[in-house]
Parts: sequence; structure tokens; C-alpha cells
Amino acid sequence: MSMRIVKSARRTDETEISLTLNLDGSGIYDVDTGCGFLNHMLELFSRHGRFDLTLACRGDVQVDYHHTVEDIAIVLGRAFSEALGDRAGINRYGTCTLPMDEALILAAVDISGRPVVGYALEVPTEKVGDFDTELVEEFLLGFARSLGCAVHVRRLAGTNSHHIIEGMFKALARALKEAVAIDEKYALEIPSTKGTIL
Repeated sequence: MSMRIVKSARRTDETEISLTLNLDGSGIYDVDTGCGFLNHMLELFSRHGRFDLTLACRGDVQVDYHHTVEDIAIVLGRAFSEALGDRAGINRYGTCTLPMDEALILAAVDISGRPVVGYALEVPTEKVGDFDTELVEEFLLGFARSLGCAVHVRRLAGTNSHHIIEGMFKALARALKEAVAIDEKYALEIPSTKGTIL
């Protein structure tokens, strides 16, 4: 299997981002987004997906974290897409139901080429620390559009906003780990009757 390692960068008037992603890593991370809560979420995303992730972002955080979150998601989604190439051999689908203390989160992904987000996380507070919880959906939208995948997340139980969001990032990582894994028996096949996913 070829190395699925990608370096990516994006610069706008709002953010400057550099990223290195290894889909077949061990969960090593070095993340600096300018937002402590987002750092924490991406670090555990890396660890639970076993994706090696180096990410640095300088953004207009004096405004808020919106541009930082959205643009990081775009760059991360593009990196996944580039690392997957023509999608040959991948499982394509992945699911995870994950308990995080009192929270129970379902995440499911289909790397289909069609960007869709089914968002039913129902986070009870507007903020966790200085992080606007509505930005979780913005992250998923940016990621799904850039990767070309369907992502569904659902809160099955939970009252603590931190636990709900953390559970979502962990469940998403584990679902993606399953979806991007290579099925060696069908390593040369595109997992679609269309013959293409792109």
C-alpha cells in the first residue's frame, strides 16, 4: 500500500493554515489552532482515528473562531480527499456509537463523493469556554464538502456540552478510521457500482 501522507496549506485574508496528515499513522499530533477547545478536539480526533496530524493556524481569532474552524475543516477535508486518491480499496463506510460519560453519540460516514451533513447533536449550551458550540456544525459542513462525504452525527444521550462535542469528535474519528481503511481483498476496486467516487 502506498503511503497516504499529505501536506496542505491555505492562506486567505482571514486564516493561514499548514497541515500534514498521515491516514495510516499512530495518532501522533501537534496542533495549534489559536483556540484551546478546538486544539483539544483535533488532538483527540487524531488519537482516536490513529491519524498523524500536524496543524498550525493563524486566524482572526480577535473576531471569533468562525473562520478558523471553517477553514481548518476545509483544509482537513481536502487533505483526506487527496490522501485517498481514487478511493480504490477503501471500506467507504464507517460507523461508531461512542459513550462519553453520560453522553452517547452516533457518528456515521460514507465517502461517497456527495457532501451531506445530517446534524442532530443538540448541544444544550451556546458556548464551551469561549468556543461557540454552533461551530461544530460549521466544522462538519466544511469537512464534508471538501472531502465529498456524507456525515451523520446524533446525540442519543447527554447533558454536558463538552462531553457531547468531545464524544462527537471521537466517534467521527473512529468512523472515519473504519471508512478509510483498505480492504486488502479488494484493494484495487472502487467501492461503487458507478466505477468512480470522485
